[in-house]
Amino acid sequence: MAIAWVVFRENVDRRLMLGAFAILAGAAILAWNGTGVRIDAGGAFIAVACLAWGIDNNLTRKLSLADPVITAAIKGIAAGSTNVALAMVLGAHLPTPTTIAAAAAVGFLGVGVSLVLFMLALRNLGAARTGAYFSLAPFIGAIIAVVLLGEPLTIQLIAAGMLMMVGLWLHLAERHEHEHLHDALAHEHVHVHDEHHQHEHDGLVTEPHSHWHRHAPLRHGHAHYPDLHHRHTHVQAK
Repeated sequence: MAIAWVVFRENVDRRLMLGAFAILAGAAILAWNGTGVRIDAGGAFIAVACLAWGIDNNLTRKLSLADPVITAAIKGIAAGSTNVALAMVLGAHLPTPTTIAAAAAVGFLGVGVSLVLFMLALRNLGAARTGAYFSLAPFIGAIIAVVLLGEPLTIQLIAAGMLMMVGLWLHLAERHEHEHLHDALAHEHVHVHDEHHQHEHDGLVTEPHSHWHRHAPLRHGHAHYPDLHHRHTHVQAK
């Protein structure tokens, strides 16, 4: 979220920032084990990996207009091949076919489908908001553990859930509206003929549909997110 706000200049106001901190505070409470804060070499490596993931998310936002399935497949093949190669070099051995099949199923849902949906969210919400919503994952995992694995429903989990719900509500109740300028733009994506897509077709078409189209310059005002049509700069947060 910080990279999206500071480096890529996504718009943020006090309400969004407060909501983001509430979600992150909930995640921190969920992870707290009562023994204090200690950063060892393993924790430092995890922090660096998370930083790399944050950079990757913001750069992926630049690709969010492309087909998310193809992008997810390319990223999965590249990352998966690299991880398997590193594991083999470090002395790991291939597991049983059953374990491979189970890992493939988890990877398909937890990484493949998740990444496709994540890219669609980047396209329509921007990196900061998508990252904030993705931060709800630890709480959702904890709830699943309570329901399916019989884990206890603790005060810690309830407090984390309340903070996350407050943060999510602050984000969902956002209304960012002002007059803004759309520069001329040509691209291809799935769309309907709304106020941002006023163009003609040769013959009848059904909606939604996808084709290469051009946006003429347009100035207007309405509520919006930093989606692929609203990546303008702001003199100050609205």
